[in-house]
Amino acid sequence: MSGAQRGRGRRIVLWRHGQTAWNLERRFQGSTDIELTGTGVGQARRAARLLASLKPDAIIASDLRRAVATARELTAVTGLDITHDAALRETYAGAWQGLTHEEIVERYGDQYAAWKRGEPVRRGGGELETEVADRAAPVVLRHAEKLPDGGTLVVVSHGGTIRTTIGRLLGLEAHHWEGLGGLSNCCWSVLGEGARGWRLLEHNAGTLPEPVLGDDD
Repeated sequence: MSGAQRGRGRRIVLWRHGQTAWNLERRFQGSTDIELTGTGVGQARRAARLLASLKPDAIIASDLRRAVATARELTAVTGLDITHDAALRETYAGAWQGLTHEEIVERYGDQYAAWKRGEPVRRGGGELETEVADRAAPVVLRHAEKLPDGGTLVVVSHGGTIRTTIGRLLGLEAHHWEGLGGLSNCCWSVLGEGARGWRLLEHNAGTLPEPVLGDDD
């Protein structure tokens, strides 16, 4: 029996952290260590109650404070320990970090446009999206491999890192990753393992997954 068949039913829930002040200001955070707002803590608390009903087997998280605080809310209702890993941090974006969206477009318009076209761009002199996937996806897969059949792993991370990890796990070419829309604060995406590998079951969800009924199951 193949590994994919043995692992049928395993799920990976990729959960974006709650709101920060820089999110509200549309300021590029990257690897800058920004805390949650009070609203962000409330978002995490609400989402944690929903995710706890999925009965996760393990929680891994970025070691940046906004992800740590978000993951802590799930620990509070599940009793699970959190494994923190710097490889799950958001994309390092060099000179872009701390700038608003408008400032980035004004100062780095050509670079921004190339990135949106799907070209490999070191935004602000930072990491390529493929380099983010290179560090984050193996960590997610390593922990997913430890799950029992039917088990669920919750990954608490950041929008850009989650998108690149999903793209890598689905086997999409990097220039297609932008086709995956962004995640709202404290929303999540769900990957399920089937006979042909990982597939996207939910994206940018804020409610519990519903079973797929009909021809697409």
